[in-house]
Amino acid sequence: MQFRIAAYGEVRDENGLVLLTRRKRAGRDAGPWHLPGGVIDHGEPPKRAAGRLVGEHTGYEVTVGRPLEAVAVARRGVHTNAIIYAADVKSGPAGDFAGEAAEWIDPARAAGEAHSPFVSAALGLADDRLAGRVDKAPQETRPVPPAKAKKGRRRRGQRFGAYGVVADVDGRILLARIAEGYPGGGTWHLPGGGVDFGESPEAAVAREIYEETGQDALVGGLLNVTSFRHRRAIGPEGYPLDWHGVRAIYSATVPDPSAAQVVEAAGGSTSESRWWDAEALDDLPLSAAVEDALQVVDLKNLAAQA
Repeated sequence: MQFRIAAYGEVRDENGLVLLTRRKRAGRDAGPWHLPGGVIDHGEPPKRAAGRLVGEHTGYEVTVGRPLEAVAVARRGVHTNAIIYAADVKSGPAGDFAGEAAEWIDPARAAGEAHSPFVSAALGLADDRLAGRVDKAPQETRPVPPAKAKKGRRRRGQRFGAYGVVADVDGRILLARIAEGYPGGGTWHLPGGGVDFGESPEAAVAREIYEETGQDALVGGLLNVTSFRHRRAIGPEGYPLDWHGVRAIYSATVPDPSAAQVVEAAGGSTSESRWWDAEALDDLPLSAAVEDALQVVDLKNLAAQA
């Protein structure tokens, strides 16, 4: 079982054509269409990776905008969590570009020809290769930290998580407290966590909200994607890791709130959960994920949607 994180660019021109690629095949039929992008490097912010990878695959230099969607594909023991970003062309392609065959394609044509599941996601097409688009339970658990490395070396770990900025009709915000012994222990955090094998990010955030707070939430749109790297993160395992995390942050509402309580198995990363008035957040020890989320979401508007 393997987990990967990828970033893609959805690039369209003024006529609505979308920039896609496919491998060059001498003397053979062309392969399926792909969204330009791919697996990000360890520690690389996904947004930066999207710009780099679009350039490498198409020859175009692009400006990467907001994240449009986070999706997942799980097959042959590999689960890929992918962020699709809006992107605009700045220049190119270079005249001597020798990468994949890139072409501006009418979306209807792309839909009618062989294409990757990430193209389906960008075009809004139903595709049972996308995790969560079919009724299928996760097959395996989420990735675990790598074993302790030999002396003088440090293992790398990478995780993709889905989190919710959760509000109710009274404008309260739902937070979960990180248990002591975990990175950020004692701070108040967005409810959420790692995406399991075969699970979509939206399904993961709904599941995690329930496990950490006992609330049945309606998951809304993708607000932001953030990333961080701790070169010497120490968790319950007790040894340092070069840890790279990527967070997909969603809006969520709870139409019928109750007293928050942790319902996941004992010994997890959440010690308690609670509803807070928005004004109280200024006096709380907040995690970096909460601080990031508050920069991109209007809590009053979010509460009005509950």
